[in-house]
Amino acid sequence: MKYSSVSNLIVIALFLGFISASSLVHVLTESWWFEAVGFSQVFWTRLTWQVGLWFGLLGLYLVVLLGNYFWAMHLTRHRIFRVLVESGRWNPRSEALPNVVAIALALFLSFTAATTSGSAWETVLQYLNPSSFAIQDPIYQQDVGFYLFRLPLYQWLQQVVLSLGLWSLVLAVAVYSLKGELSIGRGWQHLVTGGAKIHLSLLLAAIALAVAAGFWLERYELLYSADGVVYGAGFTDIHARLSAYWFMGISTLVLAALFIGSLWQRSVTLPVFGMGVYVLALVLVSGLYPWFQQEFIVKPNELTKEAPYIAHSIDLTRKAYNLETVERQDYLVENQLDQAAIAAKQSTLQNIRLWDYRPLLSTYQQLQEIRLYYRFSDVDVDRYTLDEGYQQVMLAARELDYSRVPTEAKTWVNQRLKYTHGFGAVMSPVNRVTRNGMPEFLIQDIPPVSNTSLEITQPRLYYGETTDSYIFTGTSTDEFDYPRSEENAANRYDGLGGVPMPTWFHRLAYALDLGNFTVLISNYFTPESRILYHRPILERVRQIAPFLRYDNDPYISIVDGRLQWIIDAYTISDRFPYSAPVASSPDFIQAFQGSNISQVLQSNTNYIRNSVKVVIDAYDGVPQFYVVDDQDPLLNTYRQIFPNLFRDRDQIPETLQAHFRYPVDLFKIQSQMYAVYHMSNPEEFYNREDVWRFPLEIYEGRQEVMEPYYVIMGLPGGDRPEFTLILPFTPTNRDNMIAWMAARSDGSNYGKLLLYEFPKQELIYGPRQIEARIDQDPDISQQLTLWSQEGSRVIRGDLLVIPIQQSLLYVEPVYLRAEQGELPELRRVIISYGDRTVMEPSLDEAIAAIFGSPDPSAPRDPGAATGIPVPPALVEDALTAYQNAQNALQQGDWASYGRYQQELGDLLERLNQPSGEPVPTP
Repeated sequence: MKYSSVSNLIVIALFLGFISASSLVHVLTESWWFEAVGFSQVFWTRLTWQVGLWFGLLGLYLVVLLGNYFWAMHLTRHRIFRVLVESGRWNPRSEALPNVVAIALALFLSFTAATTSGSAWETVLQYLNPSSFAIQDPIYQQDVGFYLFRLPLYQWLQQVVLSLGLWSLVLAVAVYSLKGELSIGRGWQHLVTGGAKIHLSLLLAAIALAVAAGFWLERYELLYSADGVVYGAGFTDIHARLSAYWFMGISTLVLAALFIGSLWQRSVTLPVFGMGVYVLALVLVSGLYPWFQQEFIVKPNELTKEAPYIAHSIDLTRKAYNLETVERQDYLVENQLDQAAIAAKQSTLQNIRLWDYRPLLSTYQQLQEIRLYYRFSDVDVDRYTLDEGYQQVMLAARELDYSRVPTEAKTWVNQRLKYTHGFGAVMSPVNRVTRNGMPEFLIQDIPPVSNTSLEITQPRLYYGETTDSYIFTGTSTDEFDYPRSEENAANRYDGLGGVPMPTWFHRLAYALDLGNFTVLISNYFTPESRILYHRPILERVRQIAPFLRYDNDPYISIVDGRLQWIIDAYTISDRFPYSAPVASSPDFIQAFQGSNISQVLQSNTNYIRNSVKVVIDAYDGVPQFYVVDDQDPLLNTYRQIFPNLFRDRDQIPETLQAHFRYPVDLFKIQSQMYAVYHMSNPEEFYNREDVWRFPLEIYEGRQEVMEPYYVIMGLPGGDRPEFTLILPFTPTNRDNMIAWMAARSDGSNYGKLLLYEFPKQELIYGPRQIEARIDQDPDISQQLTLWSQEGSRVIRGDLLVIPIQQSLLYVEPVYLRAEQGELPELRRVIISYGDRTVMEPSLDEAIAAIFGSPDPSAPRDPGAATGIPVPPALVEDALTAYQNAQNALQQGDWASYGRYQQELGDLLERLNQPSGEPVPTP
């Protein structure tokens, strides 16, 4: 028995030692990583407070719990545990067993309490570094900062004290019961006597004081009440529940006084009687009284009673979502567009997005992934000033996907040392299409070939959205760079990313941390070796600043020749008084269906700001946290806590800032709230007279909620085209359009929200009604049906509503995809304007069909009309390209097929020129 106990202790000690050693090694490697990315201060600040609070809580719980236990044991030192006597197992040594059990229980409770309070470090640091919102709540006249930075700490401390009191009471009662100090045989008035009575009375008094503090704090929670007609305190909350909390708080203090007063009485009659009255008061005052107030005073006069509180909710909800600065304007639809107006708005028309990101992603994957181990995971929208002016483009980063490497090539060397990075990106204008329905590439292939003035000088991607494995650079073997026909190109990483591993000790630490001892025994490592990990960009920023929330859609930009990832970071809270959570808004589930909005929002988030843009160089991987909203009090608190984490706005390079865009997730959240909270009149709000929603549209035969979309357009009253995010609104349960909202992204106008409202007495077609008109057009429906019968799958892209000169243009691209293929082709463009709907092979032709051609003369044949012969060499080259494309198609070589089709398109464009010259590059 003794040998077995020693063995068990040794096993437990070894297990705890292994856990501790593993934790220490991980802390060591993480400290190296934070130092490598330049944020050591962030790491050590968090770690110091986390560890300090953990040990502080652990020690506090142990002292209080064991102190109360041994006090009870001391007071009953002349008694023995009845259970040991009754079981016949009592002996002098068995007295130690209860101590072992009590210490084990106290350790477990203390460890659990310390571990579950892991986020308390943030609460404490926010309390020590508060910021003012300069906004007061209308009930208690407290600055909103009190609710975000002060109140959470008070509530946490109250919970800690209450928890300590309750568990101490449990331990004390257990000791007194098991030792016979608590006995009903003496009558309930003398249930407990002597020192045990004093001990338990003091514990009950402490618990009562903690409960009284809870009632005092609970008054502030009324500002988050969801029981009334709006979120926040309503009439019943202020005139009934608030009074009830005051009454119950004072009653709890009286109860605590009764417990303390019983110290000088021999019986427990008074505190027991007091507890009975207290429970009765709790039921009557906290339950029945508010119910009576609501049912018989508020409901018969609800609008009158609740109107002031509805006004509070409207005002503070708008402030919480930054909606109070929305500029509202009337938008009178005149539909007076003509050829002259169209010619004056070419910048808008030339940037209408014909390429939907979903079919375009498939096209990119088929034409430009080049090799199996490359992958395009997403298509992003950006804008650049190119040869033809300010232009909206689609682009995607070509990342490495090691899971696609053939199984026989999946070795440790290939995974960790050879296949280390993706290569380049592809880019195409949003509106250009080749003759065969493919995107017209501005940047393509490996190495990147640019058909415009924009160049990629560093195309390698060591960090990305799907780059999810650790690698080693600076080893004695070259990395695979990109495929070439004769032999693969090689590369050696010379960037700033990664943690240096100059010594054997570093390799040992990472071997232990990664659980892979190949790191320790491999001969490939040199003193210049580095380890690159936390390479997925979202994982990377969450590792550094987990207190921020990050947008679901990081986007790639080409800035000064380098590939830069841009991530929108948010500060959020669920503690803004009177502000309704976005999750409580009408149609929330439908509006955000299919999105990962939970990664941005907490369950009751009611405050959000896009205060930070995080930029990560795809080659170096060093994140830069740029402040774009220095008026955000929550961010300013984090800046005080982590002074070395954030960079000021004036440190943002202009070439980088030109690619910042208003985030879709934030815009959807704000639009969702504004759909209700645009109503400022309490009576109108109460009656829900003018609630809006996101429009519905049809995509691939399914009804979906319309997503916001980026356009380059001239806003009403503006003097130049802007990169803008827009979204129409329709009334609830109606399909006509009622308004549209725009978020500006360029220059000093970044972040400004505009709302354009249509006259309510006029019918403005909404997207769903336009979809119905398209379906009902006999020519269009006949053509779409014919394509479907011929074995092609018809994909109708997003319907875009384009405001232009007090008019609305509706544009919908149509794609064809073979039933067995994965290569969508853009074949038609549908435009609806006024009472006309047309479908033509191109946007220009569709516009000409509605508004007429700017040149009334018919287009001339370039060869016949000018007398200039078509060059025979071009015809021969075009035939060769066509034959090569057909051969590639039969072999299933989609990448080659795409290149030959692109070549064929270019040749046909040259043939279409009057003199056969090459087409000028865009």
